[in-house]
Amino acid sequence: MATKKKIEKESTGKQAKKAIKTIGLVGAGQMGKGIAQVAAQTGYHVIVVEPYEEVITKAKSEITGNLNKAVDLGKIGKKERDKVLSMISYSKDLNDLEKADFIIEAAIESAAAKIDIFSTLDKICAPHVIFSTNTSSVPIGRLARSTKRPDKVIGMHFMYPAQKMKLLEIVRTPATSEESYQIVKGLALEMGKSPITVTDRPCFVTSRLIQTLINEAIFCLYEGVSTRDEIDTALKLGMNHPMGPLELADFIGLDVVLSMQQALYDGFKEPKYRPCPLLVSLVEVGHLGRKTGRGFYEYK
Repeated sequence: MATKKKIEKESTGKQAKKAIKTIGLVGAGQMGKGIAQVAAQTGYHVIVVEPYEEVITKAKSEITGNLNKAVDLGKIGKKERDKVLSMISYSKDLNDLEKADFIIEAAIESAAAKIDIFSTLDKICAPHVIFSTNTSSVPIGRLARSTKRPDKVIGMHFMYPAQKMKLLEIVRTPATSEESYQIVKGLALEMGKSPITVTDRPCFVTSRLIQTLINEAIFCLYEGVSTRDEIDTALKLGMNHPMGPLELADFIGLDVVLSMQQALYDGFKEPKYRPCPLLVSLVEVGHLGRKTGRGFYEYK
């Protein structure tokens, strides 16, 4: 039987969650646009702040395309599609998030950029507003220290693509309050996600596991254990992965992969996390994967 204290905490979380009407989302890129769609489909007004007009245009187009496809498949009606689109507004000014009841940061994967965003929002948003971040590698505690509300800073790591993937990592720091955690967990469940809870350790769980796998695959190529295609085939046919690790690295972007692996190595100081020299060399010459047309594979 649940204790009185536990029931009170869960009740507080549910009551606080009901107060969330508008979600402020920082970033409309690869992850941000999917999160915006999920939040709007859940019934929240979403204010997306993105400084680049071309990124906003692309986000609008892709969200509309996703919803049109859902209409064609009979999953939603046209009225629902139009309602979801009307729930999302766009801005280039962080000050517009003054009206938000909850923040999800999904900007560039840079500690300096995120710290600047959090410290700025700390002055803009009301004191009760929770700040969550979609980071896959930046320590949550480091972001919390840039605010005057460390008890209300938490990781909310969506998987790509956010509108399809069920898993969501909730990352707690020692300073994160139980109330903040319960609110975020309730929000994740309401969005139809299956949340897991992890502590604030380098790259958390999903990024730590996948980056270790990718790095080991690169070392296998570097050491001549097997060829590029055969390494990827081994994971696709032998372990039923939809993409091989080298193909996945190209998809993510080799600069991003190196950044996360460096975060692992810096965080643990253990040789097993040392980024492979081959990866470092590819990044140094600008072969970053799909986005530059060349990485482990070549793309037109």
